[in-house]
Amino acid sequence: MAQKRSVKKNYPDLHGIVLLNKPKGISSNLALQKVRHLFKAKKAGHTGNLDPMATGLLPCCFGDATKVAHLLINSDKTYLARCVLGSQTDTGDATGKVIDTATKSQATITEIEQASLALTGDIQQIPPMYSALHHKGQRLYDLARQGKTVERPPRPVTIHEFKLIENHADYIDFEIKVSKGTYIRTLLEDFAAKLGTVAHMSALHRTEAGIFSGEDMLSMEQIAQSKDPNQLLIAMDQALIEYPEFILTTTQTQNLIHGKTISIDGQSGVYRLYDSSSNFLGMGNLDQEGTLKVKKLFLKSYQG
Repeated sequence: MAQKRSVKKNYPDLHGIVLLNKPKGISSNLALQKVRHLFKAKKAGHTGNLDPMATGLLPCCFGDATKVAHLLINSDKTYLARCVLGSQTDTGDATGKVIDTATKSQATITEIEQASLALTGDIQQIPPMYSALHHKGQRLYDLARQGKTVERPPRPVTIHEFKLIENHADYIDFEIKVSKGTYIRTLLEDFAAKLGTVAHMSALHRTEAGIFSGEDMLSMEQIAQSKDPNQLLIAMDQALIEYPEFILTTTQTQNLIHGKTISIDGQSGVYRLYDSSSNFLGMGNLDQEGTLKVKKLFLKSYQG
Protein backbone atom coordinates (compact mmCIF):
# COMPACT_ATOMS: atom_id res chain seq x y z
CA MET A 1 0.00 0.00 0.00
CA ALA A 2 1.36 3.40 -0.99
CA GLN A 3 2.38 5.66 1.86
CA LYS A 4 0.41 8.84 2.28
CA ARG A 5 2.56 11.87 1.58
CA SER A 6 2.84 14.52 4.25
CA VAL A 7 0.59 17.48 3.59
CA LYS A 8 3.35 19.70 4.95
CA LYS A 9 5.70 18.55 2.16
CA ASN A 10 3.14 19.59 -0.44
CA TYR A 11 2.98 23.12 0.90
CA PRO A 12 4.88 25.71 -1.17
CA ASP A 13 7.82 27.81 -0.04
CA LEU A 14 6.46 30.96 1.54
CA HIS A 15 8.54 33.77 3.03
CA GLY A 16 7.35 36.51 5.36
CA ILE A 17 5.85 37.35 8.75
CA VAL A 18 2.28 37.62 10.00
CA LEU A 19 1.37 39.25 13.31
CA LEU A 20 -1.11 36.95 15.02
CA ASN A 21 -3.34 37.97 17.91
CA LYS A 22 -3.00 34.67 19.74
CA PRO A 23 -6.30 33.57 21.26
CA LYS A 24 -6.64 32.46 24.87
CA GLY A 25 -6.59 28.77 25.74
CA ILE A 26 -4.12 27.33 23.20
CA SER A 27 -0.34 27.05 23.17
CA SER A 28 1.81 29.25 20.97
CA ASN A 29 2.89 26.21 18.97
CA LEU A 30 -0.70 25.13 18.29
CA ALA A 31 -1.56 28.68 17.25
CA LEU A 32 1.43 28.65 14.90
CA GLN A 33 0.40 25.36 13.31
CA LYS A 34 -3.13 26.63 12.74
CA VAL A 35 -1.75 29.74 11.03
CA ARG A 36 0.75 27.68 9.01
CA HIS A 37 -2.17 25.60 7.73
CA LEU A 38 -4.15 28.71 6.77
CA PHE A 39 -1.17 30.05 4.80
CA LYS A 40 -0.20 26.58 3.54
CA ALA A 41 3.41 27.33 4.44
CA LYS A 42 6.04 24.60 4.37
CA LYS A 43 8.25 26.02 7.13
CA ALA A 44 7.13 28.11 10.12
CA GLY A 45 8.28 29.32 13.51
CA HIS A 46 7.18 31.85 16.13
CA THR A 47 9.16 34.48 17.98
CA GLY A 48 8.71 34.13 21.70
CA ASN A 49 6.34 31.85 23.57
CA LEU A 50 3.07 33.01 25.11
CA ASP A 51 1.46 30.81 27.76
CA PRO A 52 -1.90 29.24 26.81
CA MET A 53 -3.81 31.65 29.08
CA ALA A 54 -2.10 34.67 27.48
CA THR A 55 -3.29 36.54 24.40
CA GLY A 56 -1.82 39.05 22.02
CA LEU A 57 1.06 39.63 19.65
CA LEU A 58 2.74 36.48 18.35
CA PRO A 59 4.85 37.13 15.23
CA CYS A 60 4.72 34.00 13.04
CA CYS A 61 7.55 33.58 10.56
CA PHE A 62 7.45 31.54 7.35
CA GLY A 63 10.26 30.20 5.18
CA ASP A 64 13.43 32.29 5.25
CA ALA A 65 11.84 34.60 7.82
CA THR A 66 12.39 31.83 10.40
CA LYS A 67 16.11 32.63 10.09
CA VAL A 68 15.54 36.08 11.59
CA ALA A 69 13.11 34.90 14.28
CA HIS A 70 15.85 34.91 16.91
CA LEU A 71 16.26 38.66 16.44
CA LEU A 72 12.63 39.14 17.52
CA ILE A 73 12.91 36.65 20.38
CA ASN A 74 15.76 38.77 21.76
CA SER A 75 13.76 42.01 21.53
CA ASP A 76 11.92 43.91 24.27
CA LYS A 77 8.25 43.06 24.86
CA THR A 78 5.33 45.10 26.22
CA TYR A 79 2.36 43.58 28.06
CA LEU A 80 -0.91 44.49 29.71
CA ALA A 81 -1.02 42.43 32.90
CA ARG A 82 -3.69 41.95 35.57
CA CYS A 83 -2.57 41.29 39.14
CA VAL A 84 -4.82 39.86 41.85
CA LEU A 85 -3.59 40.49 45.39
CA GLY A 86 -4.26 38.17 48.30
CA SER A 87 -3.81 34.73 46.72
CA GLN A 88 -0.82 32.93 45.22
CA THR A 89 -0.96 29.90 42.90
CA ASP A 90 1.57 27.18 42.16
CA THR A 91 1.85 28.33 38.52
CA GLY A 92 1.85 32.04 39.29
CA ASP A 93 -1.26 32.59 37.20
CA ALA A 94 -5.00 31.87 37.21
CA THR A 95 -4.54 28.34 35.82
CA GLY A 96 -2.89 27.03 38.98
CA LYS A 97 -3.96 25.89 42.42
CA VAL A 98 -4.01 28.38 45.29
CA ILE A 99 -1.07 27.61 47.60
CA ASP A 100 -1.06 30.70 49.82
CA THR A 101 -3.37 33.52 50.85
CA ALA A 102 -2.98 36.83 52.67
CA THR A 103 -5.39 39.28 54.22
CA LYS A 104 -4.02 42.22 52.24
CA SER A 105 -5.88 42.16 48.92
CA GLN A 106 -5.83 45.88 48.11
CA ALA A 107 -3.22 48.63 48.00
CA THR A 108 -3.16 52.38 47.68
CA ILE A 109 -1.87 54.09 44.56
CA THR A 110 1.14 55.33 46.54
CA GLU A 111 1.95 51.80 47.72
CA ILE A 112 1.59 50.43 44.20
CA GLU A 113 3.81 53.10 42.65
CA GLN A 114 6.51 52.67 45.30
CA ALA A 115 6.55 48.87 44.91
CA SER A 116 6.60 48.98 41.10
CA LEU A 117 9.34 51.64 41.10
CA ALA A 118 11.48 49.40 43.32
CA LEU A 119 11.28 46.73 40.59
CA THR A 120 11.96 49.06 37.65
CA GLY A 121 15.37 48.97 35.96
CA ASP A 122 17.96 46.18 36.03
CA ILE A 123 16.91 43.47 38.47
CA GLN A 124 17.61 39.82 39.24
CA GLN A 125 14.71 37.42 38.70
CA ILE A 126 14.39 33.77 39.72
CA PRO A 127 12.55 31.88 36.94
CA PRO A 128 9.36 30.08 38.03
CA MET A 129 9.20 26.31 38.33
CA TYR A 130 6.34 26.30 35.85
CA SER A 131 8.49 27.37 32.90
CA ALA A 132 10.01 25.75 29.83
CA LEU A 133 13.59 26.17 31.05
CA HIS A 134 15.71 23.02 31.36
CA HIS A 135 17.27 21.47 34.45
CA LYS A 136 19.53 18.48 33.80
CA GLY A 137 17.70 17.65 30.59
CA GLN A 138 14.17 18.08 31.94
CA ARG A 139 11.73 20.95 31.57
CA LEU A 140 11.09 22.75 34.83
CA TYR A 141 7.33 22.47 34.37
CA ASP A 142 7.65 18.67 34.10
CA LEU A 143 9.49 18.60 37.42
CA ALA A 144 6.92 20.96 38.94
CA ARG A 145 4.07 18.65 37.89
CA GLN A 146 5.87 15.85 39.72
CA GLY A 147 5.84 17.99 42.86
CA LYS A 148 9.57 18.67 42.66
CA THR A 149 11.30 21.99 43.23
CA VAL A 150 14.90 22.62 42.17
CA GLU A 151 17.19 25.56 42.74
CA ARG A 152 17.07 28.13 39.92
CA PRO A 153 19.82 30.73 39.76
CA PRO A 154 18.59 34.32 39.39
CA ARG A 155 18.92 35.89 35.96
CA PRO A 156 19.44 39.54 35.06
CA VAL A 157 16.44 41.18 33.35
CA THR A 158 15.45 44.77 32.70
CA ILE A 159 12.08 46.26 33.57
CA HIS A 160 11.89 49.31 31.32
CA GLU A 161 8.42 50.38 32.44
CA PHE A 162 6.09 49.23 35.22
CA LYS A 163 3.12 51.54 34.82
CA LEU A 164 -0.14 51.47 36.79
CA ILE A 165 -3.21 51.54 34.53
CA GLU A 166 -6.05 50.90 36.99
CA ASN A 167 -6.29 50.16 40.70
CA HIS A 168 -9.58 48.28 40.92
CA ALA A 169 -11.04 46.84 44.11
CA ASP A 170 -10.51 43.29 42.81
CA TYR A 171 -7.36 43.64 40.69
CA ILE A 172 -4.58 45.95 39.53
CA ASP A 173 -3.86 46.49 35.83
CA PHE A 174 -0.37 47.36 34.60
CA GLU A 175 1.41 48.13 31.37
CA ILE A 176 4.86 46.54 31.59
CA LYS A 177 7.77 46.76 29.13
CA VAL A 178 10.57 44.27 29.74
CA SER A 179 13.68 42.72 28.25
CA LYS A 180 13.78 39.20 26.83
CA GLY A 181 13.40 36.32 29.28
CA THR A 182 11.33 38.24 31.83
CA TYR A 183 8.48 36.35 33.50
CA ILE A 184 5.61 38.75 34.17
CA ARG A 185 3.88 36.42 36.66
CA THR A 186 7.09 36.24 38.70
CA LEU A 187 7.43 40.02 38.52
CA LEU A 188 3.90 40.38 39.92
CA GLU A 189 4.71 37.95 42.75
CA ASP A 190 7.79 40.02 43.59
CA PHE A 191 5.65 43.17 43.40
CA ALA A 192 3.22 41.68 45.92
CA ALA A 193 6.09 40.76 48.23
CA LYS A 194 7.10 44.44 48.26
CA LEU A 195 3.57 45.17 49.53
CA GLY A 196 3.79 42.48 52.20
CA THR A 197 1.27 40.17 50.53
CA VAL A 198 0.95 37.54 47.81
CA ALA A 199 -0.51 37.66 44.30
CA HIS A 200 -1.08 35.87 41.03
CA MET A 201 -1.54 37.00 37.43
CA SER A 202 -5.09 36.62 36.15
CA ALA A 203 -4.63 37.94 32.58
CA LEU A 204 -1.80 38.76 30.18
CA HIS A 205 -1.91 40.41 26.76
CA ARG A 206 1.19 41.19 24.68
CA THR A 207 0.98 44.48 22.78
CA GLU A 208 4.51 44.92 21.40
CA ALA A 209 7.43 42.74 20.34
CA GLY A 210 10.48 44.65 19.16
CA ILE A 211 9.45 46.96 16.33
CA PHE A 212 6.08 45.26 15.88
CA SER A 213 2.92 46.68 17.41
CA GLY A 214 -0.29 45.01 18.44
CA GLU A 215 -2.16 47.56 16.32
CA ASP A 216 -1.19 45.47 13.28
CA MET A 217 -2.28 42.13 14.71
CA LEU A 218 -4.70 39.84 12.92
CA SER A 219 -7.02 37.31 14.53
CA MET A 220 -7.22 33.72 13.36
CA GLU A 221 -10.66 34.52 11.95
CA GLN A 222 -9.39 37.48 9.94
CA ILE A 223 -6.68 35.34 8.37
CA ALA A 224 -9.13 32.53 7.60
CA GLN A 225 -11.59 34.94 5.95
CA SER A 226 -8.96 36.59 3.75
CA LYS A 227 -9.34 35.80 0.04
CA ASP A 228 -5.56 35.86 -0.35
CA PRO A 229 -3.77 35.32 2.99
CA ASN A 230 -0.40 35.86 1.27
CA GLN A 231 -1.29 39.53 0.92
CA LEU A 232 -1.26 39.74 4.73
CA LEU A 233 2.42 38.84 4.98
CA ILE A 234 5.02 41.36 6.10
CA ALA A 235 8.38 41.27 4.30
CA MET A 236 11.01 39.73 6.56
CA ASP A 237 13.42 42.67 6.28
CA GLN A 238 10.86 44.84 8.07
CA ALA A 239 11.81 42.94 11.22
CA LEU A 240 15.39 44.12 10.76
CA ILE A 241 15.03 47.87 10.23
CA GLU A 242 17.12 48.58 13.33
CA TYR A 243 20.11 47.55 11.19
CA PRO A 244 21.43 49.98 8.55
CA GLU A 245 21.05 49.05 4.88
CA PHE A 246 23.59 48.80 2.10
CA ILE A 247 22.75 48.77 -1.62
CA LEU A 248 25.10 46.53 -3.60
CA THR A 249 26.06 46.88 -7.25
CA THR A 250 25.30 44.04 -9.67
CA THR A 251 28.91 42.83 -9.48
CA GLN A 252 28.95 42.99 -5.67
CA THR A 253 25.66 41.09 -5.53
CA GLN A 254 26.95 38.29 -7.77
CA ASN A 255 30.20 38.04 -5.81
CA LEU A 256 28.28 37.81 -2.55
CA ILE A 257 25.90 35.16 -3.90
CA HIS A 258 28.87 33.08 -5.04
CA GLY A 259 30.49 33.18 -1.62
CA LYS A 260 33.10 35.86 -2.21
CA THR A 261 33.92 38.62 0.23
CA ILE A 262 33.67 42.19 -1.02
CA SER A 263 35.11 45.51 0.12
CA ILE A 264 32.89 48.50 0.84
CA ASP A 265 33.22 51.82 2.63
CA GLY A 266 31.30 52.17 5.86
CA GLN A 267 31.34 51.76 9.61
CA SER A 268 31.84 48.23 10.91
CA GLY A 269 28.75 46.33 12.01
CA VAL A 270 25.79 44.29 10.78
CA TYR A 271 23.93 45.47 7.65
CA ARG A 272 20.80 44.65 5.69
CA LEU A 273 21.88 43.93 2.13
CA TYR A 274 19.94 44.82 -1.04
CA ASP A 275 20.72 44.53 -4.73
CA SER A 276 20.56 47.49 -7.11
CA SER A 277 16.81 46.84 -7.62
CA SER A 278 16.18 47.06 -3.85
CA ASN A 279 15.55 43.31 -3.49
CA PHE A 280 16.47 42.04 -0.03
CA LEU A 281 19.47 39.68 -0.10
CA GLY A 282 20.15 39.00 3.56
CA MET A 283 22.47 40.14 6.33
CA GLY A 284 26.18 40.88 6.22
CA ASN A 285 28.89 41.83 8.66
CA LEU A 286 31.35 44.61 7.79
CA ASP A 287 34.65 44.42 9.67
CA GLN A 288 36.98 47.30 10.51
CA GLU A 289 39.03 46.65 7.37
CA GLY A 290 35.99 47.25 5.16
CA THR A 291 35.47 43.59 4.28
CA LEU A 292 31.84 42.51 4.01
CA LYS A 293 31.05 38.89 4.81
CA VAL A 294 27.69 37.15 4.64
CA LYS A 295 25.90 36.37 7.90
CA LYS A 296 22.67 35.08 6.35
CA LEU A 297 21.77 34.96 2.67
CA PHE A 298 18.17 34.31 1.65
CA LEU A 299 18.52 32.87 -1.85
CA LYS A 300 15.19 31.01 -1.79
CA SER A 301 13.23 34.21 -1.30
CA TYR A 302 15.56 36.40 -3.35
CA GLN A 303 13.72 37.92 -6.29
CA GLY A 304 16.75 39.04 -8.29
